Amino acid sequence: MDADGLATLARTIRSLPPRAGSTAIVLIDGPSGSGKSTFAERLAVASGATVLAVEDMYPGWDGLEAAAQHVVEDVLEPLARGEGASIRRWDWDRSVESGREPVPAAAILIIEGVGAGSVAAGAYAGLLIWLDADDEQRYARAMQRDGELFAPHWERWAEQERRFYAREDTRARADLSFRTDQPGWDGARA
Repeated sequence: MDADGLATLARTIRSLPPRAGSTAIVLIDGPSGSGKSTFAERLAVASGATVLAVEDMYPGWDGLEAAAQHVVEDVLEPLARGEGASIRRWDWDRSVESGREPVPAAAILIIEGVGAGSVAAGAYAGLLIWLDADDEQRYARAMQRDGELFAPHWERWAEQERRFYAREDTRARADLSFRTDQPGWDGARA
């Protein structure tokens, strides 16, 4: 995706109707190392959206399912009721929940991370975006970003991803799908 593509997508996002109270929701999902966080940040800058990272909510290395549920119960459902939303933050160093953090009020909220695009979350979303890349490139990116922390847990986490995506059929349900390992993809770096 080039800068023009990003600008077009940002215009589309700004025109999404709110489906969680007064907030329009964009979900960005895909396996680890596919470029979700980088793309979400660039899309947020282009569209004026706020980004919420699911990785802040995983309760440990076996917490993909729980975090996907937290997205719905702690963020989307309260927003839909017109209430304040919050996330359960996880302290990765101590392996404990570290309390709640309010989600800032926003006209557009991008929720990005593995598990963001669950069927339940999709009921509140105006747009679901799937990102992917080949396994080797995803692994290399993840190790470059979080190598020492992530390396011992890669296979364990990948198995959770496979189960989750098989059940939720996230890729097939996505409104837009991008391969971030293809020539020309730069996440719309301007």
